[in-house]
Amino acid sequence: MKILIADDHDLLRDTLVAFIESSAEMTSVAASDLDGALAALEGPDRFDLVLLDYNMPGMCGLDGLKRVLAHPAAPRVALISGEAPRDVVHRAMAAGAAGFVPKTLAAKSLINAIRFMAAGEQFVPAELLTEEPETQQQHPIAQKLTKREMQVLEGLAEGKANKEIARDLDLSEPTIKLHVKNLYRKIGAANRTQAALIAREADLF
Repeated sequence: MKILIADDHDLLRDTLVAFIESSAEMTSVAASDLDGALAALEGPDRFDLVLLDYNMPGMCGLDGLKRVLAHPAAPRVALISGEAPRDVVHRAMAAGAAGFVPKTLAAKSLINAIRFMAAGEQFVPAELLTEEPETQQQHPIAQKLTKREMQVLEGLAEGKANKEIARDLDLSEPTIKLHVKNLYRKIGAANRTQAALIAREADLF
């Protein structure tokens, strides 16, 4: 089974490649943008699945997904992303995507999701098919954050290091660092201490 991974974040792309190639029956080819993914499809390799980063250069929202789906050599195509609104996930599936894979997915779950999609099924985490709890939606800060970012913020509020949060959530440290960076931007925090204070003042946990 051969997988094409297109992601502009070097560390996460290399991590995804490592996850996939840890499985004996899978190999991968990597690209850093949409043009690279399309060029790979023009080459001699024949892929069972393409994983496209929703936010990488050239994607322009779901236009990049549609371009790859329209390619004569395209196999099944799925989106990967650190964050994506539910409506984007639903529209991607309606457009013909094989699934949506959060970058926060644990390695074993990622491999299983890839197998599932390559076999002709669709994969979307259950949490993206249901609404967030109403109490969480009501708070302005909670509205800005994904469920996983809220879990990471809770860890920061408890004074935990990235390594501890990664262990608690069964994720890698680079993934936690990405979540921390994203939630800083969303809530206007400059560092983990300020993020923790914001969470406490908002009485989120």
